Amino acid sequence: MIKVVVIKFKSGGKLYYFAPRQGEAYVRNMPVVVETAKGLEYAWVAYPEREVPDDEVVQPLKPVIRIATQRDKETYEAHEAKKPAAIQTCKEKIAALGLDMKLIDCEYAFDGSKIIFFFTSAGRVDFRELVKELAAVFRMRIELRQIGTRDETKYLGGIAPCGRVCCCAGNMPEFKKVSIKMAKTQGLSLNPGKISGLCGRLMCCLSYESDYYAEAYKKVPKIGAEIDTPDGRGNVVSVNMLKMLVKVRIDDKNGGMIYKDFPVSELRFKKSAEKEPKEESDEESDEE
Repeated sequence: MIKVVVIKFKSGGKLYYFAPRQGEAYVRNMPVVVETAKGLEYAWVAYPEREVPDDEVVQPLKPVIRIATQRDKETYEAHEAKKPAAIQTCKEKIAALGLDMKLIDCEYAFDGSKIIFFFTSAGRVDFRELVKELAAVFRMRIELRQIGTRDETKYLGGIAPCGRVCCCAGNMPEFKKVSIKMAKTQGLSLNPGKISGLCGRLMCCLSYESDYYAEAYKKVPKIGAEIDTPDGRGNVVSVNMLKMLVKVRIDDKNGGMIYKDFPVSELRFKKSAEKEPKEESDEESDEE
């Protein structure tokens, strides 16, 4: 086991392990300065010191340089205050150059050596002239990074169809793989408007209960299948995989139809190892 401090660089962002500084006590959401591959960065403590297995840590472990001082906080706040003006300037330059790109956000390096602008675009963009003009305005190093549509929603946030803050912006450190197969297995409508998030891609929450539904799917009959029930033979109309109930249509002797719910345990049907939806084109990975 190895002692680490769990650090985040933004709310809802990915979590990282850092080596704690000897003699310092950390509390949750405490601002700190850490060393990364990009240099010194301002961050927050997501979880105080804890022990994790050695195989979960990528060595060498970068250290926490110090608990943020008042000067560090002022530096960070000064950079944040300059962001709106920097974004507006960049948008004006993009419009003037007629570039097909949408500016999403920008970040100042903690040491003030560079600005990173994040944008989305349908294709590749030649932004060399834009970099030159921005460098002339800001007098520092300029970086432009193209991000995907899911990253855009993560940066901007928003309210999802469920009424809560988007998972990617509020409580999902890393994007998870989602696919049409998950929606099929859970018996959801395949209408893109009902299973897509604000980003236009498949909703991240499709993966939350995927393992349960994948297992339950193997234990229930297929919709439309002919099965045996305690009341006679009938056809499956719908399946509730949470309650493990199956609605069956049974034709009575008078020419009418009876609809009745049965627990899966009371039904007799042929279970197939191939009942799970096939991958084929529905394995539409939504990862960026």
